[in-house]
Amino acid sequence: MNLSRRVFVGNSMGAFGALSILRSYADSANGLHQLSSKPIQYADFSAGISGVGRILENPNYFVWCCSPIYGPDGKVHVFYSRWRKDVGFGGWLTACEIAHAVGDKPEGPFKTTDIAMAPRGSDWWDGGSCHNPTIHKIGDKYVLFYMGASDGTVYSKRVGIAISDSLFGPWQRKDAPIILPNPDPDAWNSVCTTNPAFVQNPNGEFWLYYKSWAVNDWKYDLIHGDGIRTTRQYGLVKATSLDGPWEKVGDKPVMDLTHVGHNAECEDAYVWIENGIFKMIMRDMGYWNHEYGLYFESNDGLNWSDPKVAFKDAKHYFKENSKGMLSSQVFNREGRFERPQLLLRDGKPEYIFCAFQGGKYNLSSGVVLKIN
Repeated sequence: MNLSRRVFVGNSMGAFGALSILRSYADSANGLHQLSSKPIQYADFSAGISGVGRILENPNYFVWCCSPIYGPDGKVHVFYSRWRKDVGFGGWLTACEIAHAVGDKPEGPFKTTDIAMAPRGSDWWDGGSCHNPTIHKIGDKYVLFYMGASDGTVYSKRVGIAISDSLFGPWQRKDAPIILPNPDPDAWNSVCTTNPAFVQNPNGEFWLYYKSWAVNDWKYDLIHGDGIRTTRQYGLVKATSLDGPWEKVGDKPVMDLTHVGHNAECEDAYVWIENGIFKMIMRDMGYWNHEYGLYFESNDGLNWSDPKVAFKDAKHYFKENSKGMLSSQVFNREGRFERPQLLLRDGKPEYIFCAFQGGKYNLSSGVVLKIN
């Protein structure tokens, strides 16, 4: 097995963060780049998943982060990230807005009705970009957790909250982010706070998982180019009111795959509770490969099982001809789903909504999978 070290690539401003490229060996059984020698195990969740199709394809926009919810009108409402094609793929960090689309059924089609959240500009913490939406109904309110950025660098990424009485807004944002990074550059969560995943604990508390990594590890890898230190992990904050305060739980991450080796990281988590069990899915970022989804369970939301496969690579569900890398990308994201979000009915998952590179315009769009 030819193990790998990641290579991080950043521009002079760090505007688009860094991208990882891994050398790995090919799994002869499935043609994927399997990074771990651990036997592949499939979660029951993965059984019977089928591909539905792309949604929200637009010749003028990259589309990402599709978060669905059933509305009181019985329709499916999707809150998604989009940014202009002419900005380039890295515009998710510099020029992204959160749009709202509505469809009669989960399979679509969806029509964009309004912009739920645009960058506020000026010196606002979310003045440059609004990204990573995840929509939830909490009591009689609709709550949109999201990531805001102000200066086009990963260091300004912060998790925020917006609240509305209606899925059509208006959305009331907070003046400040609800989770700040640790000021200690050696701390695991010192770069930023991003990629929120919300669940309401049965005890009534509001729990919000967030992703981060360490400043000093990040800087080391950007300078040395060997990518052996940075590992994205998930921490947890909790509150008893949507107005906060949101308090960090402990000093360590609650989801950490560094024990696996091979630079396995945590990315794009979604959390829900079903039959009294905390459940989490996320994109595989080096556990088995970079194409699968991972599935975890927990009795308390703090101590998580080893992962199983939540879903396979995109090519298993969709047969699309490769169109290659985009001119504004450092590496190709074809063949994998990103930022998975669930459409729940009565707390049970029915569909997975993801981001997916390629499509009719060779940009990126939403994509829907049915959980059978």
